[in-house]
Amino acid sequence: MLRKDGRAKVTGAALFVDDLQAPQMLYGATVRSKVARGRIVKINFDAGIPWNEFTVVTATDIPGSNCIALIIDDQPCLADAQVNHPEEPILLLAHHDRYLLAEALRSVQVEIEPLPVVFTLKEALEAKTVIWGEDNVFKRIVIEKGDVNTAWKHADFIVEETYSTGAQEQLYIETNGMLAAVSAEGSVTVWGSMQCPYYVHKALTKLLGLSADQVRVIQTETGGGFGGKEEYPSMLAAHAALLAWKSGKPVKMIYDRAEDMACTTKRHPAQIHHRTAVTRDGKLLGMEINLTIDGGAYATLSGVVLSRAAIHAAGTYNCPNVRINGVAVATNAVPHGAFRGFGAPQAFFALERHMEKIAAVVGLPSDELRRRNFLHKGDLTATGQKIHEDVDLSGLLDHALARAGYHQKRALFCRENSEQGLRRGIGFSAFFHGAGFTGSGERYLASIAGVEATSEGRIRILTSGVEMGQGTNTSLAQIVAETLHVPLDFVQVAEPDTMQVPNSGPTVASRTCMVIGKLLERAATDLRQTLVGSGLLRGDSLNDFRSACAAYIQSHGELKTYAQYKAPPEIFWNDETHCGDAYSTFAWSVHVTEVSVDPVTCEVRVENFVAAQEVGRVIHPIMAAGQIEGGVVQGIGFALSEEVVWANGRMENSQMTNYIIPTALDVPKIEVIFLENPYPHGPMGAKGIGELPIDGPAPALVNAIENALGISVNTIPATPEILMAAMEAAYAENAFAIAS
Repeated sequence: MLRKDGRAKVTGAALFVDDLQAPQMLYGATVRSKVARGRIVKINFDAGIPWNEFTVVTATDIPGSNCIALIIDDQPCLADAQVNHPEEPILLLAHHDRYLLAEALRSVQVEIEPLPVVFTLKEALEAKTVIWGEDNVFKRIVIEKGDVNTAWKHADFIVEETYSTGAQEQLYIETNGMLAAVSAEGSVTVWGSMQCPYYVHKALTKLLGLSADQVRVIQTETGGGFGGKEEYPSMLAAHAALLAWKSGKPVKMIYDRAEDMACTTKRHPAQIHHRTAVTRDGKLLGMEINLTIDGGAYATLSGVVLSRAAIHAAGTYNCPNVRINGVAVATNAVPHGAFRGFGAPQAFFALERHMEKIAAVVGLPSDELRRRNFLHKGDLTATGQKIHEDVDLSGLLDHALARAGYHQKRALFCRENSEQGLRRGIGFSAFFHGAGFTGSGERYLASIAGVEATSEGRIRILTSGVEMGQGTNTSLAQIVAETLHVPLDFVQVAEPDTMQVPNSGPTVASRTCMVIGKLLERAATDLRQTLVGSGLLRGDSLNDFRSACAAYIQSHGELKTYAQYKAPPEIFWNDETHCGDAYSTFAWSVHVTEVSVDPVTCEVRVENFVAAQEVGRVIHPIMAAGQIEGGVVQGIGFALSEEVVWANGRMENSQMTNYIIPTALDVPKIEVIFLENPYPHGPMGAKGIGELPIDGPAPALVNAIENALGISVNTIPATPEILMAAMEAAYAENAFAIAS
């Protein structure tokens, strides 16, 4: 099936927000803090700029609440008395001449009296300086299964280690951008690049003090998101809307790459400590996991990122006794937020590295240790969720290892690495990812989606789920076309516009195909049943369907059906205890990767990659493989090169010249394998797929590096500097042992 959005994007017909123009349009810009924390003393406007030509907005111009409404409304739209991170917005400017605007931006000086700051997890937890709440803690989570305290005394081995992961930039192709306009009646419309139109809608109604029908949000073509356009577009939309509100003219705000990288959210840095009780034959008895994430200056989505990280922290293993302590803390860095994987990549890096250490201590091959502890149908996860599906992780592991030639290469590399030259290694990881919102999240959202037929029998999909490059418009159209027995080109997806489509929830959490797709499948089934029940549809041909639609609309005026989310009957979740069914289903995967490492420069080259996964039924094999390949490439960057360099809470390397992502030359052949196991509550048997592939590359790669160099690496990104330090530490330890 050809992509629905392919032709328009290839020919340039697709309109992104920066393609849009409006009469008398102004350009907007943001004056930001240069210090991490402090009191605003004074704002100075340098002479030589015709300030009377500018629209200037401060916090005092906000007609509603000065906050970006999300979960905890702690983040101001514009700083008023105090700033809490570098790059925090303080003041907005707008002018019709973007070059004069840039000069004016440099001519605003903000005097700030510095206050004590917190930059590290350790400083945040010590709470000697409190910057948020009473103790710098956004959220705490405790997950318990069994009794961990009894596990230690029965253990033959106790394995303990700490792991850390860095921040990561989403680096979508299109930077953040918004265009806002205010009508003569005082209603506001914004167009922009975003994942969640109704998030932006909620934020604007509260900020501007308007009713829901006075705010309209329209998603334009969006060039990638990866979570970076989940919550942050609400901030930029608020800024553009305030400038439009005060000036009475349309205002466009488009970030350049440096501003986008320095000022928007990143993946949460994390530190994870594992303590594991295990028997001599490799059975897990107890797991105690302490997980801390850095949320930055404001809460944003840190609480739910922490939740998903904690739920996934014990992984695909059946351990009778588990305790997971999760903490999200505040620091004076730019707020961290959503990123593909949503906390799970951090958790799985720690877990799958730790399983390698356990295997070494027990003396078992890495794959055999996993097999002895994998979850099976009927087993309970760390939250007490019973696995209802036929899960064959051992089969998935065998399939991936065989395709990669794992055992043969491991033996070969062991012999070759004793010689001089490049070191070669191979490693793997096993993991899962919950599809949809955590726990009762989908019940709370109560998402709605619909389909509408025209008198010609063409179908229009009505959903706020957005296309941002992942293929949503195509896969959703496939589901509806197959359900209604009409050609794919008879189905179109309406532009996500809060005045035209219902709230289907955000395009996040591997939920679009599985949750929204299922709603559309139900809505399409209801539409067909409406025609059958009315006696107008008696055959299965396209002409029969078209005639029935025409007759029904002539009689009733319109033919439109909606479906609202209903949770599968066996799903129960306790939000307070984090116990029960965390997700309606999981997608499962094994990644195997081969690397070569130069022992002198510590440069790592990824030579081969095999990704095997079970994601239910695969709706569109080419797009699904593309999702896996893209996730693997992002995972390679997370593991090896994408280092965010911090200085006083600010990202110092906010350019693509010094923030190093994998290029085509860095990416190996990626073999993608799907083993289908249809999920009964997914559309045509499909599960979520988007986030799964970024969870596994980092531990698989570092396990391969350990196999190549014989050193332990517990920190990513595993840059050459990190590897050199690990080699020097290992050399010093060996030298000390020999001397002793």
